[in-house]
Amino acid sequence: MTRFILLFLLACTSPAGAVVIRDDVPDARYRMAASEFPALADLPGEGHGVLISPQWVLTAAHAVSWQHVVDVVVVDGTPRAVRNVVIHPGYKKPSQAMIDAAFKSGDWEAFLEYIAASDDVALIQLAEPVLDVAPVRIYNGPALGKVVRIMGRGATGTGSKGHPLHGPNRTDLRQGFNKITASEGRWIGYRFDEPPNALPLEASIGSGDSGGPMLISIGEEWQLAGITAWKRAVVTGTQLHPGRYGETCYGVRLANYADWIETTIAEPATIR
Repeated sequence: MTRFILLFLLACTSPAGAVVIRDDVPDARYRMAASEFPALADLPGEGHGVLISPQWVLTAAHAVSWQHVVDVVVVDGTPRAVRNVVIHPGYKKPSQAMIDAAFKSGDWEAFLEYIAASDDVALIQLAEPVLDVAPVRIYNGPALGKVVRIMGRGATGTGSKGHPLHGPNRTDLRQGFNKITASEGRWIGYRFDEPPNALPLEASIGSGDSGGPMLISIGEEWQLAGITAWKRAVVTGTQLHPGRYGETCYGVRLANYADWIETTIAEPATIR
């Protein structure tokens, strides 16, 4: 049950993952080579992070909190040993009782409100600096109305059918785009629109894409505005349909956490 509900969080609950695409655009147009964004980090099993300084990878807290040990991440195809994992002190992990209650009632609102009030961000300190990949700068400007580039290896599908509930949550690397429609407090978000009201490569994220980047183009540079976290999937009655047109996807708004990120990197905390 835990694995199922954490689809809403795009969580990494077991080894199993990628961007959900338009029905009328060939999948090949969404495929990308890892070399197109070498700062993308692959977490063990599933989930992602982004290299933001030579020795630090930024990710979603829930993408690492379920794992007993995160001892290695892969950046640009190379395994990198992990020294430390620092989870934001405001992160709140949902209890099994809350999960069971949502399943029993079919009412997800209390669960989603709980998730929305959590600081779902974490930093991974690497044992050694990465010298062969350029870190990504964090975007601190306004995000509302901006087009973001998203990517991941998580669950994939098309907007009319959605993505599978039970994986696989690690597939081929894909990327797509969407327009930010919400940006305040902890979160930035976008809606997965159906054609013709969609971008040419409109996309949403799938289970296993947690911690992946939400990038904004500044000149010739891609800057990191957010980290993929959770979504409100389409619900029919009590049935959930992740990945379908109409869902809203949320990422951690990094401008809200700039001070915590800077402080943590400057004064590494103990592992949590």
